[in-house]
Amino acid sequence: MSEQTGKVDDSQSPPKIQKKLRKGDLVKVDREKYSNSLESEASDTNLPEYIFQGPGEVLLIKGDYCQVRWRRPVPDVWINSDHIVLY
Repeated sequence: MSEQTGKVDDSQSPPKIQKKLRKGDLVKVDREKYSNSLESEASDTNLPEYIFQGPGEVLLIKGDYCQVRWRRPVPDVWINSDHIVLY
């Protein structure tokens, strides 16, 4: 029988994922990343300029998407976190 110690080898542990966005971060949409995405093909081509100028506030994060509230009287939107950059 082989002995097993309580130690976990670093090669066996999953890599740590660093979250680039957190709740409350001020963000804006990266125009280049968004325009080259699948979401841009499925959305209206006439997007408001304020989403690219920012700032918007991250309200909620679920999976790869963030709910962003803009500092305007408009509804909150869900945007892929790959298309968002810190303000």
